Amino acid sequence: MDKIRVKLGERSYDICIGSNIIGKIGAKLKSLNSIPKTAIISNPTVYGLYGKKVLNSIKSSGFDAVPVIIPDGERYKDVSIVQKIYGELLRHRLDRKSALIALGGGVIGDITGFVASTYMRGIAYMQIPTTLLAQVDSSVGGKTGVNHKLGKNMIGSFYQPKLVWIDIDTLKTLPQKEVLAGLAEVIKYGVIWDARLFAFLENNRDKILRLDKKSLTHIIKCSCEIKAAVVSKDEREAGLRAILNYGHTIGHAIETATGYKKYLHGEALAIGMHTEARLAERLGIVSEKSVRKIKSLIDSYGLPSETPSKINLKSMMSSMQLDKKAVAGELKFILPERIGKVRIQKGIKEGLIREALKTA
Repeated sequence: MDKIRVKLGERSYDICIGSNIIGKIGAKLKSLNSIPKTAIISNPTVYGLYGKKVLNSIKSSGFDAVPVIIPDGERYKDVSIVQKIYGELLRHRLDRKSALIALGGGVIGDITGFVASTYMRGIAYMQIPTTLLAQVDSSVGGKTGVNHKLGKNMIGSFYQPKLVWIDIDTLKTLPQKEVLAGLAEVIKYGVIWDARLFAFLENNRDKILRLDKKSLTHIIKCSCEIKAAVVSKDEREAGLRAILNYGHTIGHAIETATGYKKYLHGEALAIGMHTEARLAERLGIVSEKSVRKIKSLIDSYGLPSETPSKINLKSMMSSMQLDKKAVAGELKFILPERIGKVRIQKGIKEGLIREALKTA
């Protein structure tokens, strides 16, 4: 098993990456001190695949556990579902010493973290991410939240998990569309931080798409190491952590403008990365060659790279103005300077942004 430490003082925790380890979570909980009662937050699909294994592991280790099942999909990541979870936790009498386990993808992890941060003013939670996107990104770093109809992740908190438990074998049951969406986040890490990871993605495409264990472990570990390094230096996005938002300003606007129904998060992110690279090119920040390489890698993994022609640009611009990354109405973009290095850029004229959206 590979272990990566997220170093945040008393809030530090391990990311554990291995094969066929999901059924060993109970033994791991024992090492995290006494947690008398847990609730497993999941959706019907994931719980049907792994719920009993996790539940039995927890119970066999001497803990009480109850499942709380919520609908599957980004559209259900809102406060109405949070209220339903609160009700279930109260009904099952979870208290301040209890803990939550997020069993699923990014939606489950974000909601569970938010509930944990607010239930009885904060209880422990652990992440068992079962999608590639959650394994390489959303399960790490403590960003929690739910959506509002006017913007994505507008209601949330920073609240670190006690553990991230990654079993790469869960990816075998993931639809290829979801695997590809997760790879968008891995491509992001290559662009913002690690040119070697970018090259690995270019040179090992077939192995990665075949879910070769060695290749998967490598890209998951690299991604988690990068995120752990960034979060350890800037937990609450005062500066450096903002680079993790590359592609997200436009990506989130696309998700919002399409009602979270047309694109998976990773697909919208892929479009956002290419569009923001084009914006950087127009500003003279990055070379056309680097933009071509970014688009080529996105395309090679079957991800979309072009802004949809029928999308409402006015709606997208409005969504970006409401984005959490905007300050006093001024948009902030993460733009590539080259593969492996980005900068935070403010003060970009709206006309240039619209131009990039139309031509990406």
